[in-house]
Amino acid sequence: MGDFLNFQVIADNFTYFMIGRYPNGPLGGLGLTLYLAVVSCLLSVVGGLILGLLSISGNRWVRWPSLLFINTVRGLPLLMVIFWMYFLLPILLRKTTPESQTVIMGLTLFTSAYMSQIVRAGIEGIPKGQTEAALSTGLKPWQAMLYVVLPQGLRNMIPSFVNQFVSLIKDTSLAFIVGVSELTHVGTQINNRTMAFPTEIFIFIAAVYFVICYAFTSLSRVLERRLSWHKAL
Repeated sequence: MGDFLNFQVIADNFTYFMIGRYPNGPLGGLGLTLYLAVVSCLLSVVGGLILGLLSISGNRWVRWPSLLFINTVRGLPLLMVIFWMYFLLPILLRKTTPESQTVIMGLTLFTSAYMSQIVRAGIEGIPKGQTEAALSTGLKPWQAMLYVVLPQGLRNMIPSFVNQFVSLIKDTSLAFIVGVSELTHVGTQINNRTMAFPTEIFIFIAAVYFVICYAFTSLSRVLERRLSWHKAL
């Protein structure tokens, strides 16, 4: 194995793989990958909650536009959504927008549409008797949703949110296409500079993605088991 693969290139550039030029320059590599994923995920949870609630609204003038938006975004490739944000966001804001921010907006828009379906399924999984009981106490429909149904549904949504975060980590690699220096882009830069170790570099990148995604997937399974145990009680 040692005759064919030389991982010295990984050791020589390990810091650059992890954090790019930071603190003497912008954050890059794995650090930027996780930053993009975490920020996009937090924003997507909020966006998914809003879209999910709108999509089950009793008002058709609220429900139909939200469903149209959700289904349109889900029917598009993520790469196209990123390109939209990359080219349109600076025009809409009338100022130069950092590439990382356009990617975050693209990932947030795309992931919110998927998370909205997690929210919708989580809410619809709560027995209707819970809503009826809440309404019988004098709560308004929006209060019953906010204080009774949604908290129970959120507990069921957590494992799916974690799984969506795993997908989001992998999706950040598409930021490479607009020049954002995340892990895949850093690996390509090092490969172009050395011109000798592409196999070693991309094996390492694949291993990093695998370890991170496997860790969060395992966390999701643990959460599912614990939540199932609590339901059984």
